[in-house]
Amino acid sequence: MPDLEFENRYADRGIIVGVDEAGRGPLAGPVSVGAAILPPDFSHPLIQDSKKLSEKKREALYDELSQDMRIRWAVSLVEAEEVDQVNVLKATHLGMERAVTALVTELGVAPGMCLIDGLALPSFPYPHEGIVKGDAKSLSIATASIFAKVTRDRIMREAALRYPGYGFEKHKGYGTKGHLEALRTLGPCPIHRRSFQPIAQLSLPLEGDEESRDR
Repeated sequence: MPDLEFENRYADRGIIVGVDEAGRGPLAGPVSVGAAILPPDFSHPLIQDSKKLSEKKREALYDELSQDMRIRWAVSLVEAEEVDQVNVLKATHLGMERAVTALVTELGVAPGMCLIDGLALPSFPYPHEGIVKGDAKSLSIATASIFAKVTRDRIMREAALRYPGYGFEKHKGYGTKGHLEALRTLGPCPIHRRSFQPIAQLSLPLEGDEESRDR
């Protein structure tokens, strides 16, 4: 279970921010990045890597944690169009920077250290350490992962209402068999990542894309 070992290691530097993303791999929807600041000596028996939690438990934890006034947090979204423009890795880095900057703006104080799930980032504007599988080690990263994942899941459930037929409420944009079948039948919708395979190979235009239709 994640704990505060890394947070305590940098406690003398001031504010410690945990950062994690959700949604790098899907064919549709945004990359979602959470950033979380926990109070000293914070503990919670159920917080862990969001991928190891059931959807029901993630949702309950999100509701609980988001209402805890001791926790400062933010979520940044990088939409599919921007993912296509800059590639998903750069989009993830941008989302991490934006999420931390949102907290900096709210608090008016720069973080002493950001704990980031994964590898260290090039040109990141804040002091940071990359922690491989950090969402299973750091409590603040695990908390950020819950904020990022649940925010994105809710967005994809809403997208299922706007773009019926794709099953976004089930697979959240990942390339499941049902999703790929829907793509072959319906073609991509506006929240699909056009640079991702197999979408990039599809010749079907977006609805309302007159320029593509005329080719």
